[in-house]
Amino acid sequence: MIASINIITIASVFLLLYAAWSDFRLWKIPNGTVLALIVVYALDATLRLLAAKETGGALGLLMEQDLGATLFSFAGIGGDLAAGLLLFTLGFTLWCFRLFGAGDAKLFLPIGLLIGWHGMLPFSIFLLIGGVLTMLALRLPMPLQFAHYAVVMRLQEIRTTRKIPYGVIMVAAALAVMALRPAGA
Repeated sequence: MIASINIITIASVFLLLYAAWSDFRLWKIPNGTVLALIVVYALDATLRLLAAKETGGALGLLMEQDLGATLFSFAGIGGDLAAGLLLFTLGFTLWCFRLFGAGDAKLFLPIGLLIGWHGMLPFSIFLLIGGVLTMLALRLPMPLQFAHYAVVMRLQEIRTTRKIPYGVIMVAAALAVMALRPAGA
């Protein structure tokens, strides 16, 4: 069970990093990446439910007193779904006002699923810090000795177009929350 959780965590980290890199390079987050993140979360949730079922036997999940905690509380899968839907609603609203891209709005759903309800406050704080650091980085001049690097040239392009790849900031905040999560959670 521990090996599968590590594989799931590693898969979600790589998918999040790919989404951030794609957003940085192309201002696009592929739908396949978002769907893969949702599938990885569904696999993780299924494994958590099966682990809860194993502790109480075949009907253990249905007879457990903490069935609500497993499924519907903010500590269980219900909290993950609530966080995902809240973030997706926020992203959709920002997209409607043309403040966000559609990929960024879609990426909020799997991020919410992965960080859960209890990760929402740290995610918000890291998102704020990332946004401030991004604004500072885009306003500060780039040293000339780094001007030939592809990343710096891309930052210059982002600076001139004023289109910010928010997916990078969102992924960085999500990865920080996932890294700070206790091992058993």
